[in-house]
Amino acid sequence: MAIDDNRQSRDAVLARVRAALGRRGDDQSARAAAHAYIAAHRQGPRPAVAADIVERFVTRAGDMESTVERVATLDDVAPAIGRYVLSLNASCTDPEQDPHAGVCWPEFGWLDWQAAGITIESRPTVGHDALGVTGCYCAIAETGTLVFVTGAETPTGTFLLPETHIAIVRADQIVPAMEDAFARIRAERGSAWPRAINFVSGPSRTGDIEQTIVLGAHGPRRLHLVLVG
Repeated sequence: MAIDDNRQSRDAVLARVRAALGRRGDDQSARAAAHAYIAAHRQGPRPAVAADIVERFVTRAGDMESTVERVATLDDVAPAIGRYVLSLNASCTDPEQDPHAGVCWPEFGWLDWQAAGITIESRPTVGHDALGVTGCYCAIAETGTLVFVTGAETPTGTFLLPETHIAIVRADQIVPAMEDAFARIRAERGSAWPRAINFVSGPSRTGDIEQTIVLGAHGPRRLHLVLVG
């Protein structure tokens, strides 16, 4: 009975508010109007993006301190990553860490990593891997940002910890702006939204100390992109 009384009291208050605003209609019609407004997914004004969104993405990714190499096919990915890793000439203070070894998403386990001169295993990182090779859900041309969504098939978080993050991006994954990224997720996932959506723009950084930018503060020190197609 108390619940019914509370509901009636609430409905009475809302009715008075609607009347004061000059509005008519019951809760059901107001709720339907609200759902229709949300479903329309109206977008506010946004800056124009160049017609060639791939070139725009490459430019903006560079602005975010990412490095980019373009290759023609997936078969070219492992050699490109091998060249990049060897060019770093990196060393590790951690005796358990090999600067030429790391992990990759399962979908890239078939690539010929051994021929590329590096050791990449298809597994989550265990904390001492120097390299993490991932794909992405999509990429945003306006800001040079990678978009990751969580799911049973893409355990994103476990691959973003290594010092060097290498992401494989297909040209057809690039969208003009953030609104388009959300639209793609909505179209493909419907109401089953991912548990988390991560936006990554360049390597990890902070300016907390004396407003001096430091890379690798809370995550990867480097972000290298291999753009396919």
